[in-house]
Amino acid sequence: MDPLKTVATLDVKKQASSLLEEFKGFAFKGNVIDLAIGVIIGAAFGKIVSSLVQDIIMPLVAVLLPGDKGYEGWVFKVSGATIPFGRFIGELVNFLIVALVLFIFVVKFLGWIMRTKKEEAAVIPPLTKDQELLTEIRDLLRSGRAPAQSS
Repeated sequence: MDPLKTVATLDVKKQASSLLEEFKGFAFKGNVIDLAIGVIIGAAFGKIVSSLVQDIIMPLVAVLLPGDKGYEGWVFKVSGATIPFGRFIGELVNFLIVALVLFIFVVKFLGWIMRTKKEEAAVIPPLTKDQELLTEIRDLLRSGRAPAQSS
């Protein structure tokens, strides 16, 4: 058996093993798994919001707007071609409503939760007797006065 082939084979196996270990370290980190869960939940939340807009809000808008099919019936006819600008307007309204719902949920609701957690973490515990004494000494030293001598 050729020793050079054996060394080359071991080197390739070692590199493949190292690559596999790096991939495991990356793929199974908590952050990557949290991100994957967030994407899945975000997709499900997006479907809920889209259904709210398309199945509830936009049909109500269509009732209020003139036309055969509400906004969906709005079209331009140019040289025999039909341009359904009503559907575009519907998608634009859909986007604006989805963006509004996400803004309210992410910025207002989750922001309120984050602020509450930060405020709880920012509460400073009261000073101990030793800390109070050291604070008084520091303040006296800054003012240039010597502390009163007790007998």
